[in-house]
Amino acid sequence: MNLSKFPKIELHLHLDGSVRPSTVSNILNLNKKDVEKEMIVDTSCNDLNDYLTKFDLPLTILQTKNNLIKVSEELANDLKKDGIIYAEIRFAPILHTNNGLSCEEVIEAVIEGISMVDIKINLIICLMRNVSEEDNYKVINAGLKYINNKVVGFDLAGAEAIYKTSNFKELFKYISKYNIPFTIHAGEADGIDSIKSAIEFGAKRIGHGVRIMDDVNMIKYAKDNNITFEVCPTSNIDTKIYKEYKEHAIKKMYENNLNITINTDNRTVSNITLTEEYNKLINIFNFSLEDIKNMNITAINASFISDIDKENLKQEYILKYNKFIKNGENNE
Repeated sequence: MNLSKFPKIELHLHLDGSVRPSTVSNILNLNKKDVEKEMIVDTSCNDLNDYLTKFDLPLTILQTKNNLIKVSEELANDLKKDGIIYAEIRFAPILHTNNGLSCEEVIEAVIEGISMVDIKINLIICLMRNVSEEDNYKVINAGLKYINNKVVGFDLAGAEAIYKTSNFKELFKYISKYNIPFTIHAGEADGIDSIKSAIEFGAKRIGHGVRIMDDVNMIKYAKDNNITFEVCPTSNIDTKIYKEYKEHAIKKMYENNLNITINTDNRTVSNITLTEEYNKLINIFNFSLEDIKNMNITAINASFISDIDKENLKQEYILKYNKFIKNGENNE
């Protein structure tokens, strides 16, 4: 089944985890195969902490304005080729300041890069669990300057099991004062308590969140409070949350009527496209195209854009979906 033209929405995608290995290879003048080994996980990956080491090499090149522009433009083109009509790309500005760029300059470079491609993309600014509180406040204040200029929300990323979500309450209290939406990585490497903390802080979206299935009461609470889960199945296999794809909780989450969206997390690190992710869901879990359409509509409803923009995007999505079905493109 050719799903490359199936219209897609992606809400959980990391810029630094989606850099083309060829770009890193060219900039650093390294052998491409060696670069791929450093950037793409294999079966020897033990957990999330191990997975996160794959970001080290791309981050070495993402310290200049020109490289940030280039990589952002390339990712936008990759998404367009993958049939994505709207995406929210996330990145942590503080990780790109090692050579003297300010957080503002980093954000502006990414905005410039994505704006060079004819595709709807907005940005989510990541706070990091392993940096100082001072640096995270610096990132928040930088991000606030670009709200309504491509930046639409915030996130908390990093080693979840080591740096507990509950430790970051004050940061999200501060963001909430500005009425800016946010998502939080939770219920991935850490358990149900991280999801509880994220929801208590006011997160309407949870990055990953698969551990929600460990607690019946939290499933009900998430449904009652319209929480959306940004599910990244292949990434969860890579980080050993599940041994095999068929063990993933996504089908149970869907059957429990939780709001779920489908995402790649890191196109390069997990060596996955959204087209390939959809094919896995169809082949392994027997999801229908209608199911996947429903999850994309859920993604539009949960996106960090205005209600008017959501309605317009929903209309565009339905038109493209109907065209896809009518033309029999799924049978190409």
